[in-house]
Amino acid sequence: QVQVVESGGGSVQAGGSLRLSCSTSGLYGDIYCMGWFRQVPGKEREGVASISSGGRTTYLDTVKGRFAISGINAKNTVYLQMNTLEPEDTGMYFCAVYPRYSGTWCSDTLTVPSVYNYWGQGTQVTVSS
Repeated sequence: QVQVVESGGGSVQAGGSLRLSCSTSGLYGDIYCMGWFRQVPGKEREGVASISSGGRTTYLDTVKGRFAISGINAKNTVYLQMNTLEPEDTGMYFCAVYPRYSGTWCSDTLTVPSVYNYWGQGTQVTVSS
């Protein structure tokens, strides 16, 4: 059974930092792509960052230069380092796994969450002004 578990959320003041972790189990072989998404009540889920097995990273424009995604197949764990946090970054953050390439490049998946097969339960990030 595949499990995806996020950790590291919390409450910080604007300008602060948080590091999210996402560990996976139950998958065999290299994972093609992993991503982080976030959602606030009443809004669509938004792709924040993705990383491919080759190490290519893609970011939502509003987090470029502030967030960094790393990891993937070394330990089946992905990290999201979030710096200079803003109140607009508040939301539930979800980790997602796209285990095998199925026609959509990892760099294009922030707007196509449906390609991800497995999702975690989410970890809350709250940034106060």
